[in-house]
Amino acid sequence: MRIGIAIPNTTQGTTGPLVLDWARRAEERGFAFVSTIGRVPYPSYDSLTALAAVGAATSRLGLLTNAVLGPTYPDAVLAKISATVAQLSGDRLTLGLGVGARESDYRASERDFADRGAAFDRQLEYLHRAWQGEAVEEGDLPGERRAVAPPGNTVPVLIGGHGKRAVRRTARWGAGWTGAGGGPRRAEPMVGEILDAWRAAGREGDPRLLGLAYFCADPRREAESDANIRSYYAYAGDHGNAIAEGVVRTPERIRGIVAEFAAIGMNELTFTPTVARLDEVDRLADLVL
Repeated sequence: MRIGIAIPNTTQGTTGPLVLDWARRAEERGFAFVSTIGRVPYPSYDSLTALAAVGAATSRLGLLTNAVLGPTYPDAVLAKISATVAQLSGDRLTLGLGVGARESDYRASERDFADRGAAFDRQLEYLHRAWQGEAVEEGDLPGERRAVAPPGNTVPVLIGGHGKRAVRRTARWGAGWTGAGGGPRRAEPMVGEILDAWRAAGREGDPRLLGLAYFCADPRREAESDANIRSYYAYAGDHGNAIAEGVVRTPERIRGIVAEFAAIGMNELTFTPTVARLDEVDRLADLVL
């Protein structure tokens, strides 16, 4: 099980210097990667911009968006930004991508919410072509075609979502799948479907299967932790309440959630903070590494 920790890019009280200190400490303590979560109409740090800075502040740590809402970006812009972050960080970026369920993210991005599924399918093909250096856009001269991304390696993609389309996209385009929030119980049915589709597509090796656990490792911060997670998921009703109630806050639950994700076949896990305090990195490392 590869274990990572998210930077607190959406957690209240986070500052820019804290994000970089957090990432440096995560690398020092031996986490495999740092991740982000994110939405548009929320006072949070942008995932890809934050990871670009983290990449410059560290040397070995993997970088993961978990997940960027792909169709909120123009295809060429996302291809260019992701290729840039990947290459500047020495190909440490994994791009977690999904479509999301919040119409507000698309209004704020001035993108079409109803067409987001079809747009995502088109975008996945576009990204892979662009990362391979293909001329994907019209140039300035008649008949001219131009590449949009600097030449380099394809960026690994983890597909988010819990439906049939997420299974299909993972088998076709993904290095694996990310379960995002919801815990092992919500992820378990998808794991088998992903593995079956992966093998049916003739994909080699095993897919990366990423779980997410929200955590607070300091029992004195439970009220702060609960307020932060409920603020972020205030839009989600009962689902938001379930996520808030699933935050792991004791040593037994923090260690146990690793075993629970492993038991359903997931091979990566990111712990996402609900409190923006640097000592959370050390407290978590002491429990799970």
